[in-house]
Amino acid sequence: MNAVLPLPDDLDISPSDLALTLAARLYEQGRLSAGQAAQLAGLSKRGFIELLGRQDVTLFNYPAEDLAQDVERA
Repeated sequence: MNAVLPLPDDLDISPSDLALTLAARLYEQGRLSAGQAAQLAGLSKRGFIELLGRQDVTLFNYPAEDLAQDVERA
């Protein structure tokens, strides 16, 4: 599903920066897995993890079940 998000004209943020910020915050809230958030941000999982560090979001806000699944898929 693609949705249009109306933003104020004077908001100085690129669509890619908005996607990065949204992905990091949704991950932080536990609403997306690291893989899902990386995909939303248009990054590899490693690139997304690096983004989390720049956004001051801890990687370890991650359910153990999801971590186990990611390790199995790696």
